[in-house]
Amino acid sequence: MTIAHSLQSIDFLTAIRESALVYPVILSTHLACIAVFGGMILMTDLRLLGLSFFGLTITDVVSTLRPWKRLGGVIMITMGLLLSTSEAEKYAPNPYFWTKMTLLTLIGIHALIFRPIIYNKTEELDRSPVIPTKAKVAATLSLVLWTGMFVMGRLIAYYEPRQPAAQASVR
Repeated sequence: MTIAHSLQSIDFLTAIRESALVYPVILSTHLACIAVFGGMILMTDLRLLGLSFFGLTITDVVSTLRPWKRLGGVIMITMGLLLSTSEAEKYAPNPYFWTKMTLLTLIGIHALIFRPIIYNKTEELDRSPVIPTKAKVAATLSLVLWTGMFVMGRLIAYYEPRQPAAQASVR
């Protein structure tokens, strides 16, 4: 907790946490980016699964959304870092926060594995008579990981650390 306290005590992070305007703006930006970014991930994965956007090639969907996903991802992660570091003592003991970070790490691993063999080779997928199983596996894993991350992010707000029995009985 001393690391968390030191981290959140950095001047600009303290200012964020204590601001009546800045913290809510950062939080709202983070949540808006999650919605937009999540929607683009969903569109890409549904196309890879062959469940939507039948009039568009996989290449069209992936290449059109890629720059917007990158921008949204950078903003979303930046705002998330500001939120979590400005209240590091609150997040440090939260198991939902750490589960979210674990899922985010797994999402990074997913990208390292599937970007070169699926997302960067969409023309091959478009030429295939059926969408290959590896593309469907990538999309399914993506949906599971991102859904888990969004759920854990939402649950962070509901975590309340247990108080020792002696403190609880004093109330």
